[in-house]
Amino acid sequence: MTDTILDVRSKIRDVVDFPKKGIIFRDITTALKDSETLKVMIDYLCEQFKDVKIDYIAGIESRGFIFGMPMAYKLNAGFVPIRKPNKLPAETYSQEYELEYGTDKIEVHKDAFPEGANVLVVDDLLATGGTAEAACKLVKKTGANLVGMAFLIELCDLKGREKLEGNGKIVSMLKY
Repeated sequence: MTDTILDVRSKIRDVVDFPKKGIIFRDITTALKDSETLKVMIDYLCEQFKDVKIDYIAGIESRGFIFGMPMAYKLNAGFVPIRKPNKLPAETYSQEYELEYGTDKIEVHKDAFPEGANVLVVDDLLATGGTAEAACKLVKKTGANLVGMAFLIELCDLKGREKLEGNGKIVSMLKY
């Protein structure tokens, strides 16, 4: 592991028993507020895709917006939000996904991407992979090409990456 990754890891606060007993929450707000750490995180994720043609970054609400916007800027790509239900004003595609108890849904505008556009999906965390898998399905519904996915953190024990196999290059900066 490089010194850069170790330095970023040291800026992430562990909150024990949040949101419920037995969970260790990886709080990125402590890393986000440090300008140098924020720059390192964005630069790292962009560097992993420097040789991939990307037309659009699709950021998953809400922390995917935090990383997706500056990545789109640095990679000379457009930005498209993937949002929770009833937040987008025009016609949308919807995709349900499984939660621990029940289901949820995310949406994207039907005209978000031109057919054949190359799209990179971005979020802060890969856990079980449910939300990320739903985002992949949404991108494909539009007729765009999914070229990969970028995450700041991956919780490896939850095996979310397994759900995403076959969806392009998958990158996570920090693995727990």
